[in-house]
Amino acid sequence: MIFFINSIMQENKSGIEFAQLKRIELFNDHNVDYRLVVRDWNPRLHPTTRAADVPDRNLINMFEYFQNAMAIEDHPQHLADLDFGVLDTHVEEEATRFLVYTTDNRLVARVNVSGDDKVVFSTELFDGFGNLYRVDYYDTRGFRSLEQWYTPDNKIGTEVWLDPDGHAVIEKFYRKSVHEEDGLVASGWRLTDRTDGKTYMFDTIEELTVRFLDDLNDEYWSLEHPNVFVLDRGHVADWGLLHLRRPAYTVNHLHNAHASGQDPMAPVVNNNYEFTLSAIDDYDAIVSSTHKQSADVDKRFHPRAKLFTIPVGVVPDELLHAPRILESKRTFGKMVVFARIAPEKQLDQLTAAFAIAHNKFPEATLDLYGYEDATNKFEAKRKVEAVIKKNHLEDAVTFKGYTTDVDTAENNAMLYGLTSNMEGFNLAIMEAIAHGLIPISYDVNYGPNEITEDHVNGRVVPYGDVKAFGQAMIDILQDKKLAQQYSTAAYDSAERYSEDNVWAAWQELLDDADGVWPAKLTAAHFEG
Repeated sequence: MIFFINSIMQENKSGIEFAQLKRIELFNDHNVDYRLVVRDWNPRLHPTTRAADVPDRNLINMFEYFQNAMAIEDHPQHLADLDFGVLDTHVEEEATRFLVYTTDNRLVARVNVSGDDKVVFSTELFDGFGNLYRVDYYDTRGFRSLEQWYTPDNKIGTEVWLDPDGHAVIEKFYRKSVHEEDGLVASGWRLTDRTDGKTYMFDTIEELTVRFLDDLNDEYWSLEHPNVFVLDRGHVADWGLLHLRRPAYTVNHLHNAHASGQDPMAPVVNNNYEFTLSAIDDYDAIVSSTHKQSADVDKRFHPRAKLFTIPVGVVPDELLHAPRILESKRTFGKMVVFARIAPEKQLDQLTAAFAIAHNKFPEATLDLYGYEDATNKFEAKRKVEAVIKKNHLEDAVTFKGYTTDVDTAENNAMLYGLTSNMEGFNLAIMEAIAHGLIPISYDVNYGPNEITEDHVNGRVVPYGDVKAFGQAMIDILQDKKLAQQYSTAAYDSAERYSEDNVWAAWQELLDDADGVWPAKLTAAHFEG
């Protein structure tokens, strides 16, 4: 079995989640089975994965695995389904919750609901003195999944995950930290295995995760083919995959630059990959999304682990073969960006560069698609707004919000801009060239400076050079022949990311896994 490991899969997805979903489409198209493994607990996981076309049978969540709740029927809970163990209660309704009272108006519970049909997602329970003592969370499929028990000083003291029959399966304990300002900290985990009736203790969630991965490895074990674990989000199991009880083929996927800044040899590495890079020889394979990063990893670390270059994006065949739109049919001067309005995207710099071109071409416009990062009170958006105000761009720059209708936006536009401080591939710029947009990008590792070929399908300007970015935009807008040349080359270059080409790269990795399996089995036999 092939496992794709992440911590989350939420409605507002990051690049890693989008990359996993693109990969899943590819594996589905080639009839290769997989399991999407999501480690962290989320009571709303299934509506999100189903909406992303991941059926329940292909999804494994660690908590649900131990709860024996991976495949259950949907029975959403409503107020009438709840029993608080108190007679003759009465209810008051508010906008998104119900308040449950005793006959003498003491609060029994707050029932929090969602949607027009008022499905219960949590209940807050109070004792006879009005103290909150427990909060229960309900899985969207309808069972009580998590109990949070509160201490007298209103802190979570214990968390208990239940199976659909209400039996405690996983417990998380807290204790006072030696540093008083830290309050309560996690002190341990207890797993009650319903299959063998035994209880197991773990100091950390990492240790619990190893137990989970061992169980998966055992459950899908085969002498013919290894289980392939592809780790997409390092902190979930970078240590765990190296401590499996039985052998498997372990893959660590680098979704971002491995070093801080633009120097691949810089002494400070990306903290998300610090453990991975220190233990790189213990994995079977390391995957990078670009040839440039694979070469840099090889040059810096000389790993024994095999290096593979596999783009995280795929341009579907229907898009590759769609009718091409000429520059003369596009909105002149329209630049689009698909990115979170977040600090690392540096969209204030992109807006400042756009302002330079707008001074020469007042008809130029910039559309920013993406949800807003709330960090530091939406600092990233406020910086963009300041540039807009300073340069009087209120009628030229528009925050469009998040959209899934990429085709309409990109088939109408002319240019795509990127000013990130770090990337691992950037799906958006790949989609842009597939729509014939002309990319203008900072020379940023990794992805943008490989997907964009300077003076071929677009422009790559020195990192952080706002003036050069603005001038590149001017150069394109004032030369219609050059613009069409770049657009045609952009369409052509998207072929690199076709389904056939990306699948061939994955097939090479899967073939390698099968190729090393006899040796790994033999080694495991002698070690055991």
